[in-house]
Amino acid sequence: MRGRALDGVYSQRRRSLSELMTYDIAVIGGGIVGLSFAMQATEKFPRLRVVVLEKEAGVARHQTGHNSGVIHSGVYYKAGSLKARLCVAGAREMVEFCSRHGIPYEVCGKLIVATNAEEAARLDELLSRGVANGLEGLRLLERAAIQQMEPHVGGVRALHVPSTGITDYALVTAKYAEITAGHGAEVKTSAGVVGFERPSSGNSGAGSTVVVRTRAGDFSARYVVNCAGLYSDRVARMAGDDPGMMIIPFRGEYYDLAAARQHLVRGLIYPVPDPRYPFLGVHFTRRIHGNVDAGPNAVLAFRREGYRWRDFDLGESMEVFLNAGFQAMARQHWKNGLAEFRRSLRKREFVRSCQRLVPAVRMEDMTPGGSGVRAQAVGVDGALVDDFRFVGRERFLHVLNVPSPAATASLPIGREILKMVPAEITG
Repeated sequence: MRGRALDGVYSQRRRSLSELMTYDIAVIGGGIVGLSFAMQATEKFPRLRVVVLEKEAGVARHQTGHNSGVIHSGVYYKAGSLKARLCVAGAREMVEFCSRHGIPYEVCGKLIVATNAEEAARLDELLSRGVANGLEGLRLLERAAIQQMEPHVGGVRALHVPSTGITDYALVTAKYAEITAGHGAEVKTSAGVVGFERPSSGNSGAGSTVVVRTRAGDFSARYVVNCAGLYSDRVARMAGDDPGMMIIPFRGEYYDLAAARQHLVRGLIYPVPDPRYPFLGVHFTRRIHGNVDAGPNAVLAFRREGYRWRDFDLGESMEVFLNAGFQAMARQHWKNGLAEFRRSLRKREFVRSCQRLVPAVRMEDMTPGGSGVRAQAVGVDGALVDDFRFVGRERFLHVLNVPSPAATASLPIGREILKMVPAEITG
């Protein structure tokens, strides 16, 4: 009797799966990258049936909605890298997109400021890299020219990058979602992925499907694009694929500059970045809605979506600490990590970093602001993965390392992903 009952359960399950609508593509993640891809896929291939699965109640709730809003120029990135190529193209396209759709933006430019001779020498390399990446209008400035542009900035030399801008990426992503839905795609929120049912090895041809199990129900798709950001590696493993890396969450914390002191910063003021790390260092950003903030630092978060010190998840923390790649990274960079923690815990240390760029800033000028979490991929050897990383597997494409400048580059990144989708799906 028990065997018959189980047979009945399995038969009912097979019937329910067979009754599911089959989408051509399921996109996991309703951030700026996932929605850029979905928007452009449905625009280029109007007959594609696409569903976007987002675990939160709305889109752009994590990396996209917690970043600085900067439209990066592409000056930092190694010539020939995906980051460089897609960022430079993406900056132009982002300005055009915002202009076309009435999204606020400003091309305000920025200064990368050297505060000592060693940093001043590194500006020459940044200038060469920017020129190699196709940027126009770059200028090295000495002290007098710096003060004409930013009167309150310290430093001995600076690189002016005129193509840098600012916008609101949450608004950009909302527009991507609106256009995607207008093309006939579905954007499902509160649909966190909990598992997959992949086709068996004997049934993996063009007509086979993957069942994506979510908290909002099951979705059948011929192809899955994983744009899960902070959880992209976990989603890949859930699908049975080894991403060869782990996402380590780094929290970036900001301070807000008091309204009465915002005159100290006219535009964007950045330090010369440390070439050992992919982080840009504490900087000043005049936001598109008028306020000025300083940050971020880069401290290890104890939860993948750990925006505050009290955000802690034992399982996620142990997953990081026991990871061989993280341990190798920690052995190499523990001194820098401790310095970041001190800057996070002690406001005076944070303000001191700010004063290297704008000496007139005082402790009382700064109040705690927001924070974001960067999904930084770390290889098994402990190396911080620098470039964008995409890994294709049967029926899956995993977008595994797309931190900043992913928002800036979201339009060309979406097209890059679309190129990787098999022709049997889009055709």
